[in-house]
Order: sequence, then C-alpha cells, then structure tokens
Amino acid sequence: MSAKDEADMCCAACGIKQLDDIKLKKCTACYLVSYCSVQCQKNHRKQHKKECKKRMVELREELLFKQPESSHIGDCPICCVPLSIDANTSSMSSCCCVLICDGCAYTNQMKNDHSVDNPLCPFCREPYVSSAAEAERNIRKRIKAGDPVAIRQKGAEARMVHNYGVALELLTKASKMGDIVAHNQLGNMYALGEGIEIDTKKGVYHWEEAAIGGHPEARYSLGVTNTQQGELKKAVKHLMIAASLGHDKALKKLKEWYGIGTVTKADFATALRAHQDFINSTKSPEREEAANAERSL
Repeated sequence: MSAKDEADMCCAACGIKQLDDIKLKKCTACYLVSYCSVQCQKNHRKQHKKECKKRMVELREELLFKQPESSHIGDCPICCVPLSIDANTSSMSSCCCVLICDGCAYTNQMKNDHSVDNPLCPFCREPYVSSAAEAERNIRKRIKAGDPVAIRQKGAEARMVHNYGVALELLTKASKMGDIVAHNQLGNMYALGEGIEIDTKKGVYHWEEAAIGGHPEARYSLGVTNTQQGELKKAVKHLMIAASLGHDKALKKLKEWYGIGTVTKADFATALRAHQDFINSTKSPEREEAANAERSL
C-alpha cells in the first residue's frame, strides 16, 4: 500500500485509522482528505482551508470544461433525434411544456384528415389550445404542479415586458429546480443589471451552471467575459465547446481568431468538424419535410 493510500485511510486531524467500528468521511468540498468526526474536521479546518479551496477551484474547472453529451435541450422525446438549438425548428405546447421537433409535430398533424382538423399534442395527446386564455390556464396548471419549464416560461415573459421583480423571482425558482435556460437568463439579468445592480460574479455563476448543463449561448457569454478579462485560453475552450453544440457565433469568433493567430489551425479544424457533426445530427427526413412545407406557405 502506498503512503498516499495509507494517508487516505487515516483521519487528517487525529491520525486514527479506519477500522470496522470507525468510518472515515471525505471532505465533500475537495475529496482530498478524510475525517473520523465532525469535530476533527472543524479542528483541521485552518490547516486544510488553503489546499481545500485550491482543489475546489480545480474540480470546478474540470466540471466546467467537460464536453457536454448534448445541448441543454437534448433530444426530441418522440423521434429521439437531437434537437437543433435554432428555436425556429421546434415548438412547445402549454399542455405539457415539452419541446417537440417540427418534424414530429408536422408528421403528427398530417397523419389523416381528422388530425389535420383536430390536431393533438404529439407528446401528451391533449388537444391544441384555441386561445391565449386557454394557454395561460394550462401554464398556470403546470406551474401549480411544480413544472420548472412552465415557471421559467412565465419568468421569461415577465422579463420581456421589463417586469424584472417577477422575472427574478420565477427564474430563480426555476434555476433552483435545475432549469438550465433559467440559469442562462439569470446570468444575463445580473450581467446587464436588469432591475438589479450589475453583479458580474453572480452572472458568471449562472452562466457557468447553464454551460455545464449544455447551454451554448451561456458558454459563448463566458467566452466573451474571459476575453474581456484577458483569459484567452479559457475563452477559446468555451468557444470550442459552444461551437461543438451548433453555436454559429462561437464558430465565427473562432474563425476570426484563427485569422489573427489566436486560435491554432488544429483547434479551428476541430471546432469546424464538431459544429458540422452537431448540425448533421439534428437532421431527419421528417424535419426536412416540415421545413419544405413551411417554405411553401
């Protein structure tokens, strides 16, 4: 057994070894050391504080710059094909607040004459709403049921009409429930000072939470912030991840930086391939058919 392994099996404060009747618990902030009791952890806090904070920063950056498996909106729940980050290629009904690609929505509506005249939500099979008042009632039902997407939607609506107090309350609530889009909106509000004092630290925190969840626009905002702070290496990392999730502005910025030598040829080529791979992954015959039908109107 190595010296490190032996140290891991001893309390960092009192040195007692882990035995059948003595269980050690890792410091949950850095996972570097273990303690036999809360009191030992408190006693060792002063000695461990600096190392702990350093490791916390390292762990945060490892998480932040990890390539997400998908964008924050994931796959269409019906066809299981990745959703495009272009908001014009998908829609969400107030009945269930689930995002559906245009291909599945179009296919569902064109199945037969009855579905054309009496369309149902392709996900929950509820009839589409016929008025804004009905949509509002549905959203309120979803909010009452604790749906973070519905809560975020109302928060976003409040933000659009500059009702920032309500927007902040609802978006904060949705973000605490894990809604990625709410985190990005909060990041924007704190960065721009919408109804509140500008708080860059809070803005960056919410953008980071959104970026970790696969939000490419939040990732782009972090890249811009890092650029302003002179941290170009971090900025390039953020932009490359954003580009790999289909973000056009991130790819355009990387192209500009490649032209002036800030981004290497290899990194730009990697970003270009990843961007195209993501775009290709969001295509399907059904979506193309829906797009053609839209263009013909």
